[in-house]
Amino acid sequence: MDEFRRVLLLGTGPVTVQLAVLFKNHFGSYLGIAGRISRRSELMMAALHADGNRLYTTVQNDSHRRLAGECRADEVFQGYRAVTGTWDTLIVSVTADAYLEVLRSLDTQLLTHVRCVILVSPTLGSNRLVHHYIQETGSKAEIISCSTYLGDTRWIDGMPSNNAITTGVKTKVFIGSSQPASHHLHPLKQLYDSLGIMLVAMGSPLEAESRNISLFVHPPLFMNSFSLKAIFDEDHSRKYVYKLFPEGPITPQLIHEMVECWRELSALLEALDLQSVNLLKFMTVDNYPVRAESLPQHIIECFDSLEPIHQEYLVYVRYASLLIDPFSEPDLEGRYYDFSAVPIQSVFRNREGVWDIPRMPKEDYYRIKIIQGIAGHMKVSCPTIDTFIDRYEQQLKRAAKALKGQPVSEAFHVRSFAGDIERICSNVKKLY
Repeated sequence: MDEFRRVLLLGTGPVTVQLAVLFKNHFGSYLGIAGRISRRSELMMAALHADGNRLYTTVQNDSHRRLAGECRADEVFQGYRAVTGTWDTLIVSVTADAYLEVLRSLDTQLLTHVRCVILVSPTLGSNRLVHHYIQETGSKAEIISCSTYLGDTRWIDGMPSNNAITTGVKTKVFIGSSQPASHHLHPLKQLYDSLGIMLVAMGSPLEAESRNISLFVHPPLFMNSFSLKAIFDEDHSRKYVYKLFPEGPITPQLIHEMVECWRELSALLEALDLQSVNLLKFMTVDNYPVRAESLPQHIIECFDSLEPIHQEYLVYVRYASLLIDPFSEPDLEGRYYDFSAVPIQSVFRNREGVWDIPRMPKEDYYRIKIIQGIAGHMKVSCPTIDTFIDRYEQQLKRAAKALKGQPVSEAFHVRSFAGDIERICSNVKKLY
């Protein structure tokens, strides 16, 4: 298809591997991959080089077998500044806080030829931010925001390579374009349809971005004392993001804060003239389903009208029901796939020997600061969101003090992200 003839994937994570296989095999794209220079990126690039630029994906459940496959990348670039050639589509598969950094690393002449930029997992306002920068370069590229990545993809052996496994697939993904008459949405819909995923076009990119489940669940999951101790290496035993206490952070208090966060985000969306979401339906129907025995459909549908304590109970049940993948095949001993066993990653020394913070919660700090900035601009009160940020920033200060004299990344600094917020809010009428 002409719309995706020459596709350059930016990023070297497992998501890039899965998207490369899908775009190459569905569209027959001439495919390029570029990533930053880092230890993890080098491991993936080395595996690619040793295997003739081939990439492989497998799946956890047979029902998702359409995502499994392999392909060969036509070009691989180590470092964004090394990218050459003419590309009609950029697929930005890096964290939302790195969008501008990555795009600024590309030759501006290259950007003038780009017709479409796809943001795989943006945050609220990312489309506006990227569109603002792209226009400054003289490019007229269409910017497309997906609400989120289509599933859960990990490295097959836990280490970066050219081989990834997709362990979960969403039933629905939302999408929005900076151009009302987009020629790219229909072929993307055909791709998602072939995977059994409903791709829903929204009236604006911001509306699509508001359907990212991470906005609603990551701040409470990571910005609590339990998770922060695990992240900043104050608790040396392995802890897991989606498990119940004491294996993970999920407690009734955390669920209470998650539901309060949802209420505040709903108020912000309403201020932006966007429709809010039924949190429980969003979690189950639009993201990862559970068995009807755990959460009957009629209960999910009436979630918005229930009392707060009843809502919190149901969200707790949802997380308890996803401790295992309820749709996986049990082994001979009756054990299901341990879906919730996503380790909380701790601070680490990067390739340069500098202390750094893992993507979760580093990216979530950026996401929630942007939300706080938009809320402040719209004069919407968000006390729970403010509490999450205060907790995290206090932890950053403690960690930076404990590591005084040692090299640390800028992730340990309290940030305002004022420049990004100003660009996003520069013309609030264009936000929605």
